[in-house]
Amino acid sequence: MSYIALVTLVVRDYDEAIAFYTGPLGFALVEDSPREDGGRWVVVRPRGAGAGTGLLLARAGDGEQRASVGAQTGGRVGFFLHTEDFTGDRALMLAAGVRFLAEPRHEPYGTVAVFEDLYGNRWDLLQPA
Repeated sequence: MSYIALVTLVVRDYDEAIAFYTGPLGFALVEDSPREDGGRWVVVRPRGAGAGTGLLLARAGDGEQRASVGAQTGGRVGFFLHTEDFTGDRALMLAAGVRFLAEPRHEPYGTVAVFEDLYGNRWDLLQPA
């Protein structure tokens, strides 16, 4: 069996990214280890996700990478955060300052609202039907 273990998200700064993902989004910091090149291996994952897919927070290293921060998916929703409590999680995120781009909508596949992370990457908060 194969599965996607990590998805890289290019960030400006490790600590500000950790603070956002573990604060307003409530993710768990799974690993934060120094690397020989001076970087860090930083992995966050939604709480309760077990060994599911995590985000590898990778600090931008050059101009091209810095230009991609917040635009890794060309302005499209690139990340999908599933929840079992849409109303409660959305309220917590709003109280923590997370910016939602539209009011929640009900689709055949579930309740969804688009929000941005601290860099402008778009995410769906989604409670499947």
